[in-house]
Amino acid sequence: MSIRPLVIIPDSKLRLTSEPVKDITDEIRRLADDMLDTMYDAPGVGLAAIQIGVPVRMVTMDVSKTDDERQPLVLINPEILWTSEERRVYEEGCLSIPEYYEEVERPDRVRFRYMNLQGETVEQDADGLMATCVQHEIDHLNGVLFIDYLSKLKRDRVMTKFKKAAKREAGA
Repeated sequence: MSIRPLVIIPDSKLRLTSEPVKDITDEIRRLADDMLDTMYDAPGVGLAAIQIGVPVRMVTMDVSKTDDERQPLVLINPEILWTSEERRVYEEGCLSIPEYYEEVERPDRVRFRYMNLQGETVEQDADGLMATCVQHEIDHLNGVLFIDYLSKLKRDRVMTKFKKAAKREAGA
């Protein structure tokens, strides 16, 4: 288990569509452990494999409130089956867009399906923060970022800021 470096915008990897996981191997289990370690260290409530540069359809999440009550979830090949018509606004952030938060409107409730590390198919309903997190992380698997839901002006400002930071870092 190890903490892996995060992929930060404007890195084009974040726009890739991730490939399905074919088999649950020891390598996939190690990746899940590394993703959880990376997510907790950041700290964050969700992480898609592409955010550490691995383009596979795998997500880790933990929306528990305290470190004492951790409830880690590993979602392999997750997909949203249903979304409510009711919508809710949450302030979202992203480990790949550090220290930037913005309100995003999404469906309030979702039903999703995934495979767990034991190879079992699980269907689950979620609302509130968990529903937002599931949608946000599945978006990552499809090359979509939460800033894509913002106005073009806000999105352009964020991208400009991070492109300048990346140039400064490259020149350093």
